[in-house]
Amino acid sequence: MSRIRSHGNKETEMRLIALFRNAGISGWRRHQALIGKPDFTFRLAHIVVFVDGCFWHACPRCFKPPKTNRTYWRAKIARNIQRDRKVTQALRKAGWRVVRIWSHQLAKPAAVVARLRKAMQS
Repeated sequence: MSRIRSHGNKETEMRLIALFRNAGISGWRRHQALIGKPDFTFRLAHIVVFVDGCFWHACPRCFKPPKTNRTYWRAKIARNIQRDRKVTQALRKAGWRVVRIWSHQLAKPAAVVARLRKAMQS
């Protein structure tokens, strides 16, 4: 457990910022005071974006549970997933569109941009 540390998601956020800028996507703000503390907010479009780490949020493609202290990690990750669901529901109920991006998806920037543009058009 002591070897697995969260360092925040600044690196993934910076990659997404570069992606936004390269694609000419504007109107976003970081860390607005909303339910669940979204990574990015597009207030005019009423869209929030979360960049979820594959380990901390149990990505179905990438997640591999630690081999030690499994009980702790199973419960911890389950709480994260449950919190994500509640936050998404609360934001949707408040009229926001929620876009969740797995950190591994940043390797395909065109797909991320397409998802975001689709959300902005709907």
